[in-house]
Amino acid sequence: MADPDDLLAGQNCWLISDGKAGNDVQSQGIANALGLSITVKRVAPGGVHKLLSPWIGVPQNDRFGEQGSNFAPPWPDIAMAIGRLTTPYIRELKRRAGSATFTVILQNPKVSSKTADLFWVPEHDKLRGDNVITSLTAPHGFTPIRLAQIRETIPEKFSALPCPRVAVLLGGSNGDYKYSSAALERLERAIVALGEAGASLLITPSRRTEAAIVERVRHASARFPGVFWDMLGENPYPYFIAVADAFVAPADSINMTGEPCATGKPVYVFHPDGGSAKFTRFHRALEKHGVTRPLPEPFSNLDEWTYAPLNSGGDIARQIAARYAKFKAKTTNCAAAQ
Repeated sequence: MADPDDLLAGQNCWLISDGKAGNDVQSQGIANALGLSITVKRVAPGGVHKLLSPWIGVPQNDRFGEQGSNFAPPWPDIAMAIGRLTTPYIRELKRRAGSATFTVILQNPKVSSKTADLFWVPEHDKLRGDNVITSLTAPHGFTPIRLAQIRETIPEKFSALPCPRVAVLLGGSNGDYKYSSAALERLERAIVALGEAGASLLITPSRRTEAAIVERVRHASARFPGVFWDMLGENPYPYFIAVADAFVAPADSINMTGEPCATGKPVYVFHPDGGSAKFTRFHRALEKHGVTRPLPEPFSNLDEWTYAPLNSGGDIARQIAARYAKFKAKTTNCAAAQ
């Protein structure tokens, strides 16, 4: 059997996307690590199809499989989907394309394991099976090669900041966490303590960051050296990841907690009010691995610790490549036997 990695370079891949940035980061990170030729297939089902996904079928007006539609032959070598709205499409593709397409579902949409040839879930998810692979953190695009490339092009306004440079990544309230007034006060005190300890602050909000969080953090950091991105112009987030000496990540974001772990640098996790069993399993696993620590309350000094950088995208890609090689060998053998 050939090297699994050799089988995927240049293979055609459909990335079935619901348009959510966090989901696209994960699927594109894996596809790029595999060297696939990517075609993004956006889906936006409405009405009952949005309400009942992932258990309902594909909307009839998508004309799945018909020439001229967004989902028409020739079928891709590989297809990946992430998010419950995309699941009906990967299910229909598997039904129609059969052994022509290797289908992968990222995350756990809570459907039958027969829906796709392979599932990836983070280790804190309880889904397990013969066609399930796992990793400690979610996939992303911050490979060692990419980080090295970014570090060669760091703008002087970032590299000239005094050390230690601490990237503060801001999340937002969701179904599990809430940024109450008490939580904002804890975050504000920590940022002031970092600044008073001599750190430069590289601060970026996310799409979920409420205005109250932005205002509170901007006020807390105003008298210290650093950069506060106002979400206008080029997003400096990749530079922050590459240049920071330490990180403060929000517990409410799997991606923003996992991505700094690709650096081998200290990652403090700020926990707003709330949480869930799933998030707790994720954060405890990272702490046990020696990667992250809870942001102390009160914060007094910036600790230093190191660990082997977590490159989940590359690890997941290698596992997918190995499974794909077995899939192709099986389908080739079946065809030869007929």
